[in-house]
Amino acid sequence: MAELNTGGGDGKGKKVRSKKQNAGVDLTAMVDLAFLLITFFMLTTSMNKPQSMNLAMPDKSDDAEKKEDSKTPVDENRTMTVLLGADNKVKWYMGMPQQPLDGPNDSSYGQNGIRKVILENSKKALAYSQDVEKGLIVIIKASENANYRNLVDILDEMAITGTKTYAIVDISDADLDMLGEKK
Repeated sequence: MAELNTGGGDGKGKKVRSKKQNAGVDLTAMVDLAFLLITFFMLTTSMNKPQSMNLAMPDKSDDAEKKEDSKTPVDENRTMTVLLGADNKVKWYMGMPQQPLDGPNDSSYGQNGIRKVILENSKKALAYSQDVEKGLIVIIKASENANYRNLVDILDEMAITGTKTYAIVDISDADLDMLGEKK
């Protein structure tokens, strides 16, 4: 509160000046309001959940017998291999790497690139096997120079095209030669 000094001076004839005090503001209510608002927004907002793709990987076993038993014979007419290289390079071939039935062919990412190739080869594989369960098998091999985005893009293409059987495999020297990369 302001204080009014009405008394005569100190007897020396000087003018009496009132003392000015700093105005004090009580911020308790403001802090309470801030914490209430923070609490309200924390409880009413929904947190963004990280988006991830399910990827099932087999357990690594050191047993040579288990590795021999786990090998499944694959028909080369239904097998498509996709090679991912540096600078967003994509190559694919049908069949085995020693004697491919088709390819190796260059492609690109997207609707008119590898997606179109996967859909065409999937139709051929279904026509060849006459069994829906025995559709196209895609083997994905990424070189050390390929970036993570390319791998995610190719996995997205597997989901978009509905390819049920695909695997991520270590790249071989023959595949690196096809990509034009050295190990």
